[in-house]
Amino acid sequence: MEQCACVERELDKVLHKFLTYGQHCEQSLEELLHHVGQLRTELASAALQGTPLSATLSLVMSQCCRKIKDTVQKLASDHKDIHSSVSRVGKAIDRNFDSEICGVVSDAVWDSREKQQQILQMAIVEHLYQQGMLSVAEELCQESTLNVDLDFKQPFLELNRILEALHEHDLGPALEWAVSHRQRLLELNSSLEFKLHRLHFIRLLAGGPEKQLEALSYARHFQPFARLHQREIQVMMGSLVYLRLGLEKSPYCHLLDNSHWAEICETFTRDACSLLGLSVESPLSVSFASGCVALPVLMNIKAVIEQRQCTGVWSHKDELPIEIELGMKCWYHSVFACPILRQQTSDSNPPIKLICGHVISRDALNKLINGGKLKCPYCPMEQNPADGKRIIF
Repeated sequence: MEQCACVERELDKVLHKFLTYGQHCEQSLEELLHHVGQLRTELASAALQGTPLSATLSLVMSQCCRKIKDTVQKLASDHKDIHSSVSRVGKAIDRNFDSEICGVVSDAVWDSREKQQQILQMAIVEHLYQQGMLSVAEELCQESTLNVDLDFKQPFLELNRILEALHEHDLGPALEWAVSHRQRLLELNSSLEFKLHRLHFIRLLAGGPEKQLEALSYARHFQPFARLHQREIQVMMGSLVYLRLGLEKSPYCHLLDNSHWAEICETFTRDACSLLGLSVESPLSVSFASGCVALPVLMNIKAVIEQRQCTGVWSHKDELPIEIELGMKCWYHSVFACPILRQQTSDSNPPIKLICGHVISRDALNKLINGGKLKCPYCPMEQNPADGKRIIF
Protein backbone atom coordinates (compact mmCIF):
# COMPACT_ATOMS: atom_id res chain seq x y z
CA MET A 1 0.00 0.00 0.00
CA GLU A 2 2.92 2.35 0.72
CA GLN A 3 4.12 1.94 -2.88
CA CYS A 4 0.68 2.88 -4.20
CA ALA A 5 0.59 5.92 -1.89
CA CYS A 6 3.98 7.12 -3.19
CA VAL A 7 2.84 6.91 -6.80
CA GLU A 8 -0.48 8.54 -5.92
CA ARG A 9 1.31 11.51 -4.32
CA GLU A 10 3.36 12.09 -7.48
CA LEU A 11 0.21 11.75 -9.58
CA ASP A 12 -1.61 14.31 -7.42
CA LYS A 13 1.26 16.77 -7.97
CA VAL A 14 0.98 16.34 -11.74
CA LEU A 15 -2.80 16.77 -11.70
CA HIS A 16 -2.45 19.92 -9.56
CA LYS A 17 0.11 21.33 -12.03
CA PHE A 18 -2.17 20.51 -14.97
CA LEU A 19 -5.05 22.31 -13.28
CA THR A 20 -2.93 25.35 -12.38
CA TYR A 21 -1.39 25.50 -15.86
CA GLY A 22 -4.81 25.28 -17.50
CA GLN A 23 -6.19 28.13 -15.40
CA HIS A 24 -3.06 30.28 -15.98
CA CYS A 25 -3.12 29.54 -19.72
CA GLU A 26 -6.79 30.47 -20.01
CA GLN A 27 -6.30 33.70 -18.06
CA SER A 28 -3.22 34.74 -20.09
CA LEU A 29 -4.95 34.10 -23.42
CA GLU A 30 -8.04 36.05 -22.35
CA GLU A 31 -5.86 39.03 -21.41
CA LEU A 32 -4.08 38.85 -24.75
CA LEU A 33 -7.36 38.64 -26.67
CA HIS A 34 -8.69 41.63 -24.76
CA HIS A 35 -5.52 43.64 -25.44
CA VAL A 36 -5.46 42.72 -29.15
CA GLY A 37 -9.18 43.52 -29.44
CA GLN A 38 -8.61 47.03 -28.06
CA LEU A 39 -5.68 47.57 -30.44
CA ARG A 40 -7.76 46.37 -33.37
CA THR A 41 -10.51 48.84 -32.47
CA GLU A 42 -8.03 51.73 -32.39
CA LEU A 43 -6.52 50.69 -35.75
CA ALA A 44 -9.97 50.45 -37.33
CA SER A 45 -10.86 53.93 -35.99
CA ALA A 46 -7.66 55.40 -37.41
CA ALA A 47 -8.31 53.77 -40.81
CA LEU A 48 -11.84 55.20 -40.96
CA GLN A 49 -10.57 58.71 -40.26
CA GLY A 50 -7.93 58.34 -42.99
CA THR A 51 -5.16 59.54 -40.68
CA PRO A 52 -1.66 58.06 -40.94
CA LEU A 53 -0.41 55.67 -38.24
CA SER A 54 0.78 57.72 -35.28
CA ALA A 55 4.03 57.04 -33.40
CA THR A 56 2.05 56.23 -30.26
CA LEU A 57 -0.03 53.61 -32.05
CA SER A 58 3.10 52.10 -33.60
CA LEU A 59 4.66 51.82 -30.15
CA VAL A 60 1.51 50.17 -28.79
CA MET A 61 1.61 47.64 -31.64
CA SER A 62 5.26 46.82 -30.92
CA GLN A 63 4.50 46.36 -27.23
CA CYS A 64 1.54 44.13 -28.07
CA CYS A 65 3.68 41.90 -30.33
CA ARG A 66 6.35 41.66 -27.62
CA LYS A 67 3.72 40.76 -25.02
CA ILE A 68 2.30 38.00 -27.24
CA LYS A 69 5.78 36.58 -27.80
CA ASP A 70 6.65 36.67 -24.07
CA THR A 71 3.34 35.03 -23.12
CA VAL A 72 3.79 32.21 -25.61
CA GLN A 73 7.36 31.60 -24.40
CA LYS A 74 6.19 31.56 -20.77
CA LEU A 75 3.39 29.07 -21.54
CA ALA A 76 5.82 26.84 -23.45
CA SER A 77 8.28 26.93 -20.54
CA ASP A 78 5.55 26.02 -18.04
CA HIS A 79 4.47 23.19 -20.32
CA LYS A 80 8.02 21.77 -20.27
CA ASP A 81 7.91 21.75 -16.47
CA ILE A 82 4.79 19.58 -16.64
CA HIS A 83 6.69 17.10 -18.84
CA SER A 84 9.31 16.68 -16.12
CA SER A 85 6.57 16.10 -13.52
CA VAL A 86 4.95 13.43 -15.71
CA SER A 87 8.31 11.67 -16.09
CA ARG A 88 8.68 11.66 -12.30
CA VAL A 89 5.44 9.64 -12.07
CA GLY A 90 6.95 7.02 -14.37
CA LYS A 91 10.13 6.94 -12.27
CA ALA A 92 8.04 6.56 -9.10
CA ILE A 93 6.25 3.57 -10.66
CA ASP A 94 9.57 1.97 -11.67
CA ARG A 95 11.02 2.66 -8.23
CA ASN A 96 8.10 1.27 -6.23
CA PHE A 97 6.97 -1.61 -8.43
CA ASP A 98 8.87 -4.47 -10.02
CA SER A 99 8.11 -4.36 -13.72
CA GLU A 100 9.52 -7.84 -14.35
CA ILE A 101 6.94 -10.25 -12.92
CA CYS A 102 6.96 -12.86 -15.68
CA GLY A 103 9.73 -14.80 -13.95
CA VAL A 104 7.47 -15.56 -10.99
CA VAL A 105 5.65 -18.22 -13.03
CA SER A 106 7.49 -20.76 -15.13
CA ASP A 107 6.61 -21.08 -18.82
CA ALA A 108 5.97 -24.77 -18.16
CA VAL A 109 2.69 -23.82 -16.48
CA TRP A 110 1.16 -23.38 -19.94
CA ASP A 111 1.16 -26.30 -22.33
CA SER A 112 1.40 -24.00 -25.34
CA ARG A 113 1.18 -20.32 -26.17
CA GLU A 114 -1.93 -20.94 -28.27
CA LYS A 115 -3.70 -22.62 -25.36
CA GLN A 116 -2.53 -19.83 -23.07
CA GLN A 117 -4.09 -17.20 -25.32
CA GLN A 118 -7.35 -19.13 -25.65
CA ILE A 119 -7.73 -19.56 -21.87
CA LEU A 120 -7.06 -15.87 -21.27
CA GLN A 121 -9.43 -14.74 -24.02
CA MET A 122 -12.19 -16.99 -22.71
CA ALA A 123 -11.74 -15.63 -19.17
CA ILE A 124 -11.95 -12.05 -20.47
CA VAL A 125 -15.05 -12.80 -22.56
CA GLU A 126 -16.80 -14.44 -19.60
CA HIS A 127 -15.94 -11.44 -17.42
CA LEU A 128 -17.32 -9.02 -20.01
CA TYR A 129 -20.55 -11.01 -20.33
CA GLN A 130 -20.96 -11.12 -16.56
CA GLN A 131 -20.41 -7.36 -16.30
CA GLY A 132 -23.09 -6.71 -18.92
CA MET A 133 -20.61 -5.45 -21.56
CA LEU A 134 -22.15 -7.66 -24.23
CA SER A 135 -21.12 -5.62 -27.28
CA VAL A 136 -17.48 -5.51 -26.15
CA ALA A 137 -17.51 -9.28 -25.58
CA GLU A 138 -18.94 -9.89 -29.05
CA GLU A 139 -16.30 -7.63 -30.63
CA LEU A 140 -13.53 -9.50 -28.80
CA CYS A 141 -14.92 -12.85 -29.98
CA GLN A 142 -14.86 -11.64 -33.59
CA GLU A 143 -11.37 -10.17 -33.45
CA SER A 144 -9.87 -13.16 -31.65
CA THR A 145 -11.84 -15.71 -33.73
CA LEU A 146 -13.05 -17.22 -30.46
CA ASN A 147 -16.07 -19.48 -30.93
CA VAL A 148 -18.54 -19.05 -28.05
CA ASP A 149 -21.69 -21.20 -28.03
CA LEU A 150 -25.10 -19.58 -27.64
CA ASP A 151 -25.75 -21.88 -24.65
CA PHE A 152 -22.80 -20.23 -22.92
CA LYS A 153 -24.06 -16.70 -23.64
CA GLN A 154 -27.73 -17.27 -22.80
CA PRO A 155 -27.47 -17.26 -18.96
CA PHE A 156 -25.50 -14.00 -19.05
CA LEU A 157 -27.96 -12.38 -21.47
CA GLU A 158 -30.92 -13.28 -19.24
CA LEU A 159 -29.12 -12.19 -16.09
CA ASN A 160 -28.15 -8.79 -17.49
CA ARG A 161 -31.59 -8.18 -19.01
CA ILE A 162 -33.23 -8.60 -15.60
CA LEU A 163 -30.54 -6.59 -13.77
CA GLU A 164 -30.94 -3.69 -16.21
CA ALA A 165 -34.68 -3.70 -15.52
CA LEU A 166 -34.04 -3.68 -11.75
CA HIS A 167 -31.65 -0.74 -12.09
CA GLU A 168 -34.53 1.10 -13.79
CA HIS A 169 -36.85 0.09 -10.89
CA ASP A 170 -38.78 -2.34 -13.08
CA LEU A 171 -39.66 -5.45 -11.04
CA GLY A 172 -41.62 -7.25 -13.77
CA PRO A 173 -38.87 -9.37 -15.40
CA ALA A 174 -37.36 -10.33 -12.01
CA LEU A 175 -40.76 -11.37 -10.60
CA GLU A 176 -41.52 -13.40 -13.71
CA TRP A 177 -38.14 -15.15 -13.40
CA ALA A 178 -38.58 -15.80 -9.66
CA VAL A 179 -42.06 -17.30 -10.13
CA SER A 180 -40.86 -19.59 -12.93
CA HIS A 181 -37.95 -20.81 -10.71
CA ARG A 182 -39.94 -20.87 -7.44
CA GLN A 183 -39.28 -24.52 -6.57
CA ARG A 184 -35.52 -24.32 -7.11
CA LEU A 185 -35.33 -21.08 -5.13
CA LEU A 186 -37.16 -22.75 -2.24
CA GLU A 187 -34.59 -25.55 -2.31
CA LEU A 188 -31.92 -22.88 -1.83
CA ASN A 189 -33.89 -21.32 1.05
CA SER A 190 -33.98 -18.13 -1.00
CA SER A 191 -36.21 -15.22 -0.03
CA LEU A 192 -35.86 -13.54 -3.43
CA GLU A 193 -39.51 -13.85 -4.50
CA PHE A 194 -40.76 -12.48 -1.17
CA LYS A 195 -38.35 -9.53 -1.33
CA LEU A 196 -39.52 -8.71 -4.85
CA HIS A 197 -43.19 -8.77 -3.78
CA ARG A 198 -42.31 -6.67 -0.70
CA LEU A 199 -40.55 -4.07 -2.85
CA HIS A 200 -43.52 -3.89 -5.21
CA PHE A 201 -45.84 -3.42 -2.20
CA ILE A 202 -43.58 -0.62 -0.89
CA ARG A 203 -43.75 1.11 -4.29
CA LEU A 204 -47.53 1.06 -4.03
CA LEU A 205 -47.31 2.53 -0.50
CA ALA A 206 -45.11 5.33 -1.85
CA GLY A 207 -47.97 6.24 -4.20
CA GLY A 208 -49.98 7.58 -1.24
CA PRO A 209 -53.65 7.06 -0.24
CA GLU A 210 -54.68 6.71 -3.89
CA LYS A 211 -52.82 3.36 -4.03
CA GLN A 212 -54.17 2.01 -0.73
CA LEU A 213 -56.79 -0.32 -2.23
CA GLU A 214 -54.30 -1.61 -4.80
CA ALA A 215 -51.75 -2.23 -2.05
CA LEU A 216 -54.29 -4.16 0.04
CA SER A 217 -55.21 -6.24 -2.98
CA TYR A 218 -51.54 -6.95 -3.75
CA ALA A 219 -50.92 -8.05 -0.15
CA ARG A 220 -52.50 -11.40 -1.06
CA HIS A 221 -49.16 -12.30 -2.68
CA PHE A 222 -47.67 -12.53 0.83
CA GLN A 223 -49.83 -15.51 1.83
CA PRO A 224 -47.32 -18.24 0.76
CA PHE A 225 -44.58 -16.48 2.75
CA ALA A 226 -46.55 -15.84 5.96
CA ARG A 227 -44.86 -18.60 7.96
CA LEU A 228 -41.27 -17.56 7.25
CA HIS A 229 -41.71 -13.78 7.01
CA GLN A 230 -44.52 -13.07 9.45
CA ARG A 231 -42.78 -10.20 11.23
CA GLU A 232 -41.90 -8.35 8.00
CA ILE A 233 -45.44 -8.75 6.68
CA GLN A 234 -46.85 -7.34 9.93
CA VAL A 235 -44.60 -4.28 9.60
CA MET A 236 -45.77 -3.63 6.04
CA MET A 237 -49.44 -4.00 6.93
CA GLY A 238 -48.99 -1.74 9.96
CA SER A 239 -47.60 0.98 7.73
CA LEU A 240 -51.02 1.33 6.07
CA VAL A 241 -52.24 3.16 9.19
CA TYR A 242 -49.91 6.07 8.42
CA LEU A 243 -50.58 6.14 4.69
CA ARG A 244 -52.84 9.21 4.79
CA LEU A 245 -50.45 11.12 7.07
CA GLY A 246 -47.42 10.24 4.91
CA LEU A 247 -44.96 7.41 5.45
CA GLU A 248 -42.01 9.83 5.22
CA LYS A 249 -42.79 11.21 8.71
CA SER A 250 -43.95 7.94 10.26
CA PRO A 251 -42.16 5.18 12.20
CA TYR A 252 -42.21 3.23 8.93
CA CYS A 253 -40.13 5.73 6.93
CA HIS A 254 -37.34 3.12 6.62
CA LEU A 255 -39.53 1.24 4.13
CA LEU A 256 -38.94 4.02 1.58
CA ASP A 257 -35.14 3.76 1.80
CA ASN A 258 -33.50 3.46 -1.63
CA SER A 259 -31.07 0.87 -0.24
CA HIS A 260 -33.78 -1.75 -0.83
CA TRP A 261 -33.08 -1.55 -4.58
CA ALA A 262 -29.36 -2.20 -4.12
CA GLU A 263 -30.21 -5.10 -1.81
CA ILE A 264 -32.63 -6.68 -4.29
CA CYS A 265 -30.03 -6.44 -7.09
CA GLU A 266 -27.47 -8.16 -4.88
CA THR A 267 -29.92 -10.88 -3.79
CA PHE A 268 -31.04 -11.55 -7.35
CA THR A 269 -27.46 -11.75 -8.64
CA ARG A 270 -26.44 -14.19 -5.91
CA ASP A 271 -29.46 -16.49 -6.24
CA ALA A 272 -29.61 -16.36 -10.04
CA CYS A 273 -25.93 -17.18 -10.35
CA SER A 274 -26.42 -20.11 -7.99
CA LEU A 275 -29.30 -21.49 -10.07
CA LEU A 276 -27.54 -20.91 -13.40
CA GLY A 277 -24.32 -22.52 -12.22
CA LEU A 278 -22.33 -19.29 -12.34
CA SER A 279 -20.08 -17.67 -9.77
CA VAL A 280 -21.15 -14.29 -8.41
CA GLU A 281 -17.72 -12.90 -9.30
CA SER A 282 -16.11 -13.79 -12.61
CA PRO A 283 -13.07 -16.12 -12.57
CA LEU A 284 -11.00 -13.27 -14.03
CA SER A 285 -11.81 -10.84 -11.21
CA VAL A 286 -11.20 -13.54 -8.56
CA SER A 287 -7.87 -14.48 -10.16
CA PHE A 288 -6.83 -10.84 -10.38
CA ALA A 289 -7.71 -10.16 -6.73
CA SER A 290 -5.89 -13.32 -5.62
CA GLY A 291 -2.87 -12.39 -7.73
CA CYS A 292 -2.67 -8.96 -6.09
CA VAL A 293 -2.41 -10.70 -2.71
CA ALA A 294 -0.05 -13.49 -3.78
CA LEU A 295 2.28 -11.68 -6.19
CA PRO A 296 4.33 -9.68 -3.62
CA VAL A 297 4.91 -12.85 -1.57
CA LEU A 298 5.92 -14.86 -4.64
CA MET A 299 8.32 -12.16 -5.80
CA ASN A 300 10.00 -12.13 -2.38
CA ILE A 301 10.31 -15.92 -2.48
CA LYS A 302 11.74 -15.76 -6.00
CA ALA A 303 14.36 -13.24 -4.87
CA VAL A 304 15.36 -15.45 -1.92
CA ILE A 305 15.59 -18.54 -4.17
CA GLU A 306 17.84 -16.69 -6.65
CA GLN A 307 19.98 -15.24 -3.87
CA ARG A 308 20.60 -18.66 -2.28
CA GLN A 309 21.00 -20.33 -5.69
CA CYS A 310 18.44 -23.06 -5.02
CA THR A 311 16.30 -22.80 -8.13
CA GLY A 312 15.32 -26.48 -7.99
CA VAL A 313 13.15 -25.89 -4.91
CA TRP A 314 10.23 -24.61 -6.98
CA SER A 315 9.72 -27.02 -9.84
CA HIS A 316 6.07 -28.13 -9.63
CA LYS A 317 3.75 -26.22 -11.92
CA ASP A 318 0.61 -27.01 -9.86
CA GLU A 319 2.11 -26.21 -6.46
CA LEU A 320 3.55 -23.07 -4.85
CA PRO A 321 6.71 -23.16 -2.70
CA ILE A 322 4.83 -21.78 0.31
CA GLU A 323 1.21 -21.49 1.43
CA ILE A 324 -0.35 -18.08 0.77
CA GLU A 325 -3.38 -17.07 2.83
CA LEU A 326 -5.98 -15.49 0.53
CA GLY A 327 -8.76 -15.23 3.11
CA MET A 328 -12.11 -16.96 3.50
CA LYS A 329 -13.50 -15.17 0.45
CA CYS A 330 -11.31 -17.31 -1.80
CA TRP A 331 -12.18 -20.66 -0.20
CA TYR A 332 -14.15 -22.62 -2.79
CA HIS A 333 -13.44 -26.25 -1.88
CA SER A 334 -11.82 -28.38 0.81
CA VAL A 335 -8.13 -29.30 0.61
CA PHE A 336 -6.20 -32.09 2.29
CA ALA A 337 -2.52 -32.09 3.20
CA CYS A 338 -0.85 -35.44 3.77
CA PRO A 339 0.21 -35.68 7.45
CA ILE A 340 3.20 -37.88 6.47
CA LEU A 341 4.76 -35.98 3.54
CA ARG A 342 3.33 -32.57 4.50
CA GLN A 343 2.17 -32.03 0.92
CA GLN A 344 -1.21 -30.99 -0.42
CA THR A 345 -2.91 -33.79 -2.33
CA SER A 346 -3.74 -33.47 -6.02
CA ASP A 347 -5.36 -35.44 -8.84
CA SER A 348 -2.11 -37.32 -9.42
CA ASN A 349 -1.55 -37.82 -5.68
CA PRO A 350 -5.04 -38.21 -4.16
CA PRO A 351 -5.90 -38.88 -0.49
CA ILE A 352 -6.28 -42.58 0.38
CA LYS A 353 -8.35 -43.91 3.31
CA LEU A 354 -6.85 -46.94 5.01
CA ILE A 355 -8.89 -49.78 6.56
CA CYS A 356 -8.19 -48.39 10.03
CA GLY A 357 -9.75 -45.05 9.03
CA HIS A 358 -6.60 -42.95 8.81
CA VAL A 359 -6.04 -40.92 5.64
CA ILE A 360 -2.69 -40.38 3.89
CA SER A 361 -1.63 -39.48 0.35
CA ARG A 362 -0.98 -42.11 -2.33
CA ASP A 363 2.71 -41.16 -2.49
CA ALA A 364 3.01 -41.71 1.26
CA LEU A 365 1.22 -45.07 0.93
CA ASN A 366 3.66 -46.22 -1.77
CA LYS A 367 6.65 -45.24 0.37
CA LEU A 368 5.32 -47.08 3.44
CA ILE A 369 4.85 -50.42 1.64
CA ASN A 370 7.27 -53.02 2.95
CA GLY A 371 7.24 -56.58 1.66
CA GLY A 372 3.82 -56.16 0.06
CA LYS A 373 2.31 -55.07 3.38
CA LEU A 374 1.44 -51.67 4.76
CA LYS A 375 1.65 -50.72 8.41
CA CYS A 376 -0.38 -47.65 9.35
CA PRO A 377 1.93 -44.91 10.68
CA TYR A 378 -0.65 -43.98 13.34
CA CYS A 379 -1.77 -47.38 14.59
CA PRO A 380 -0.17 -50.84 14.52
CA MET A 381 -2.69 -52.30 12.07
CA GLU A 382 -1.13 -54.12 9.13
CA GLN A 383 -3.12 -54.24 5.94
CA ASN A 384 -3.01 -54.83 2.21
CA PRO A 385 -2.15 -51.61 0.31
CA ALA A 386 -4.75 -52.53 -2.33
CA ASP A 387 -7.50 -52.21 0.30
CA GLY A 388 -6.97 -48.44 0.50
CA LYS A 389 -9.85 -46.39 -0.93
CA ARG A 390 -9.48 -43.07 -2.70
CA ILE A 391 -11.63 -40.39 -1.11
CA ILE A 392 -12.89 -37.09 -2.50
CA PHE A 393 -13.56 -34.14 -0.23
